[in-house]
Amino acid sequence: MALEIPGTEVDSAFTRPDSRGLAFEATFGGATSFLRRRYSKDLVGVDLAVTGVGFDQATSHRPGARLGPRAIREASSLQPCYPPYGWDFDPLSACNIIDYGDLAYDHARIQDFPGRLQAHIATILDSGARVLTLGGDHYITLPILRAHAARYGPLAVIQFDAHSDLWPDDDPGRIDHGTMMYKAVREGLVVPERSVQIGIRTYCADYLGMNVIDAFEVHALGPAAVAAQVRAIVGDAPCYLSFDIDALDPAFAPGTGTPVWNGLTPNQAAVILRALAGLDLRGADVVEICPAHDPAGVTGVIGAHVATELMCLCTYGLGKGRG
Repeated sequence: MALEIPGTEVDSAFTRPDSRGLAFEATFGGATSFLRRRYSKDLVGVDLAVTGVGFDQATSHRPGARLGPRAIREASSLQPCYPPYGWDFDPLSACNIIDYGDLAYDHARIQDFPGRLQAHIATILDSGARVLTLGGDHYITLPILRAHAARYGPLAVIQFDAHSDLWPDDDPGRIDHGTMMYKAVREGLVVPERSVQIGIRTYCADYLGMNVIDAFEVHALGPAAVAAQVRAIVGDAPCYLSFDIDALDPAFAPGTGTPVWNGLTPNQAAVILRALAGLDLRGADVVEICPAHDPAGVTGVIGAHVATELMCLCTYGLGKGRG
């Protein structure tokens, strides 16, 4: 008698009746929802909604991050059958996690984009769910932070990045991925003294009170010590985590718009992220994956791993309580 594996006869991204549980489908076929989660716009009872924002019109160098959400989802199908390795709980079974699909917007009306994205995120937050966003260039974090701050108040921010994104920009009409954190601080969305930027290795004249652990310090201190510093800085403050894939060295993640050498290794990033479990993380994103600049697809694979870790961090307290 042949072994029957649940899910092999259906495309569970569309047909599974319950958002919880693992998926058992061929990795090379089917709908590429994030980790084979159910595609749904029904937010009732949802713990975490994963959404894509395919926007790259704020980029200052190589475009292509609009295809990042698709690359991350496709790469995530490589690991659909198992709970995330090394965690002491299984968020896929303990929590109600859905793929909410992508933000719809008119690419020719860029001026409308910030408001549409903020409203998109606010809709999810208003349901009580948390949001994991797949980008997209790094500008998208600004409207996302506006939505989070409107609900939770100013947040501590943990930013993995090669760039501070703190270049001065007091023009409210400009949409630029290199100035979005400057605007976030100036708008009062961020608590600078409880925030930290990790992996910085480009010039910044004024960090506006944010703490910085640059790439040289990460290499010198080691990831465990860096994670301890981050935990001490953030403390018990509600926080948001933004992971720009160019925080990693381009040897590991070449598919990005503004690569910079001497970046973090995947091991350093993984150890730091895992050690942040238990922080009051209200939301997260992974951004700046440009699949066209990486024919081997390695950057998308790393982005999917980062997104999986962020999923675990966002659901850690809730999932542990149900485990």
